[in-house]
Amino acid sequence: MTGDEHRWRPAYIGVGSNLDDPVRHVSEAIEDIAALEGVQRVTSSSLYRSAPMGPAGQPDFINAVVAIRTSLSARQLLAGLQAIENAHGRVRGRERWGPRTLDLDLLVYGAETIAEPDLTVPHPGIARRNFVLLPLAELAPDLDIPGLGRAGNLVHGIMDVGPNLTKLDS
Repeated sequence: MTGDEHRWRPAYIGVGSNLDDPVRHVSEAIEDIAALEGVQRVTSSSLYRSAPMGPAGQPDFINAVVAIRTSLSARQLLAGLQAIENAHGRVRGRERWGPRTLDLDLLVYGAETIAEPDLTVPHPGIARRNFVLLPLAELAPDLDIPGLGRAGNLVHGIMDVGPNLTKLDS
């Protein structure tokens, strides 16, 4: 075992749901993430309500971002996140951006850039999605997202921050 295997890294995870009591799914998922072996929850953002990106006629999403420290590899963390999605009844269908009970996205993993067929970090949509970037910038405005810049600066570049995103009362 090398010393690197026990190194704790910061990571940020996007959490979203728009089915079957989405506030409950998001809140429980944040706790489930913190309960993963090799994970310590640092903090989580406010909850946000956003219009869906995908097909029309689906309910609004509830979104948040959770900041963690982890000793897991990015691949191990992804497997843990997918297990949490499955436990919440996530059904992976053919409809991209369709409704779901839970969606967990690994947004940032330390200072790493990963480009594999089933794992891309930083998340490829991070700088274009207000429902991801605003809660991320709420937690870590000075976070340097590899290849993109500081989260707080990226918020200023988002043009669609209007009424389709609402911060829920804490």
